[in-house]
Amino acid sequence: MMKSFKKNILLLILFGALINRVYAENPKTLPIGSSAPDFSLKGVDDKTYTLENFKDANVLVIIFTCNHCPTAQAYEDRIIEFTQVYGAKGVQVVAISPNSDAAIRLDELGYTDLSDSFEEMKIRYKDKGYNFPYLYDGENQAVSAQYGPVTTPHTFVFDRERILRYVGRIDDDEHIGRAKTSDLKNAVDELLAGKAVTTPTTRTFGCSVKWKSKTDWKNHEVEEWAKEPVALEEANLDTLKSMLANPSGKYRLVNFWATWCGPCVAEFSALVETNKMYRNREFDFVTVSLDAKQSADNVQTFLRKKYASNRNLLFGDAHKYDLMEAVDEEWQGALPYTILIAPGGEIVYRQMGIIDPLALRKAIVKHIGRYYP
Repeated sequence: MMKSFKKNILLLILFGALINRVYAENPKTLPIGSSAPDFSLKGVDDKTYTLENFKDANVLVIIFTCNHCPTAQAYEDRIIEFTQVYGAKGVQVVAISPNSDAAIRLDELGYTDLSDSFEEMKIRYKDKGYNFPYLYDGENQAVSAQYGPVTTPHTFVFDRERILRYVGRIDDDEHIGRAKTSDLKNAVDELLAGKAVTTPTTRTFGCSVKWKSKTDWKNHEVEEWAKEPVALEEANLDTLKSMLANPSGKYRLVNFWATWCGPCVAEFSALVETNKMYRNREFDFVTVSLDAKQSADNVQTFLRKKYASNRNLLFGDAHKYDLMEAVDEEWQGALPYTILIAPGGEIVYRQMGIIDPLALRKAIVKHIGRYYP
């Protein structure tokens, strides 16, 4: 009987843990008429913000958004413009990133150069020139659990008494220039005029919130990489010329490297990760080793350790000057050498020497796009 009792207690504990996890990942969105939950969150300026910091605002607009989501990125300029116009009317905009970057897989970063860590938020803030505070809730996500955003972006509008009067989308179309109904502006205009909000709730569309409990899903990604085959093929000058002509219809990243080259080895993981980010889009990655052909086994061993399941070519150490001539007249011969080739063969990015991963990813996403078509 005692064993049965202990078993039932254990089952109740496990069931409770499951319920808590489900709730944490699917919190109820704050209902209209609720008071704004207070918070204490660090901003990208390293200052800590609470509701008290915004006490003078006639209307407080809290937008849960993030760096990486293509929908969130499509709304960035609209949020900046809204702040410019409505800030003079006593409206305060505050952006909060709800995401745990520890739960974001590389294959979820196909439309961005940045993930959602606090340090990367600082970069996005500076790059875009945000004119509103950008706060981080990714560490414990307690504030997000209270407000209950479903997507990024998700907007919460509070009146002078900090009572929730509107929750939902910014407008009715995430595609830039196609929105017909500006729900956020309509709600704020009505509040500023002392009126009730005509449409207090709307549905949202965007990326789901990345809850910390999903870190195992990110770990599973690496397990999947280990199962992907890694091949190495010998290549001659004709093979390379055909590859460089790039008839694929994709943007092609090509890295010339060797196992004996220290900077090549140092940057290689960042290149592989870059490929994992963008490979589900109009993008592919090719490596070209200049190791001696008798070193093929060592080259392939290195590639396997790096999960380099992209196309890998072994050109060898002969005819190096013919290779440079065929690749790029600007290449002076130093390794590593990395180029981004547009469909049809035009080089749109080049780097001799070790890459800056962020600069490279900015160049890639500039060409393949940050938003859904």
